[in-house]
Amino acid sequence: MARTKAQNAADAAPQNWLARTLQEHARVFFFSLGKLVNHPGSSLLTAAVIGIALALPAALHLAVNNFQRLAYTWQNDLQLSLFLKDGVDETRGRELTQQLASRDGVKSARYISREQSAAEFRELSGFGEVLDLLQHNPLPAVIVVSPDAGRSAAQVTVLAQTLSALPEVELSQMDQQWLQRLQSLLAILERVVMMAAALLGVAVLVIVGNTLRLDIEARRDEIVVMKLIGAPDGFIRRPFLYGGCWLGLLGGWFALLLLTVGLAVLQAPAHELAALYQSDFAIQGPGLATVLTIILGGVLLGLIGAWWTVTRHLAAIEPA
Repeated sequence: MARTKAQNAADAAPQNWLARTLQEHARVFFFSLGKLVNHPGSSLLTAAVIGIALALPAALHLAVNNFQRLAYTWQNDLQLSLFLKDGVDETRGRELTQQLASRDGVKSARYISREQSAAEFRELSGFGEVLDLLQHNPLPAVIVVSPDAGRSAAQVTVLAQTLSALPEVELSQMDQQWLQRLQSLLAILERVVMMAAALLGVAVLVIVGNTLRLDIEARRDEIVVMKLIGAPDGFIRRPFLYGGCWLGLLGGWFALLLLTVGLAVLQAPAHELAALYQSDFAIQGPGLATVLTIILGGVLLGLIGAWWTVTRHLAAIEPA
């Protein structure tokens, strides 16, 4: 019977320890929240500063993503013009057009005869009278090839080189150099965003650390008393860690609020600008992954800043 009681006590010990731990964390959780509520001015001011620091790299990230979407749309509108040799008749040109249309990586192919080229030149150039002075039509037949949507710039370049090497093709033209430059610029901006996020993350650590440092100094006597009665550093540190998490969480929500307001202000002008170019492009807001990154990033930075500050200052506070 005594052995059974010992076994029951041994089994109940982990459960009691877990219950006490959860109860203690719940107490500190609401205690730290109550401290923020009791000092709303300073808490909201600190959260606002953290939110601005988190919103800046997030806004840059959204800007780069939207430019990438816009570049992707422009890339889908790229067309490769294949100028055929004079010896290629219309029958062969149309056969070649059908072959290219069924080729892998090609969305569509359209044949423009020499006569159609001359008609377009007369209509668009304003120098149609020049053709009347010539005995023969100097304009070649053209096959306009549209690459598949979603293909990368490198794949489009390979396709253009392959089609340009066809024996019927005299010359090919695809003006994608500007698009490659834009993509290179966006790659640089992505790294700038990462650097800005790292620097502003350090700024969040400093903000949280400075806020909690003032709180520690205000509670120095209380901390000294707790150390005198044998309270471990982990027990003393816990409320400050929860306070850092709360500040980071509030800062993350404030950053999302700033992003929402900024997108609402820019949405209408962006729509009007897109309409001028006959485009349905619209600014895309943060997705779920971005929202979670901002919130969890704010909480993690608040926790790290609190841990670093509290650990450093607790080591310097010792009972006399």
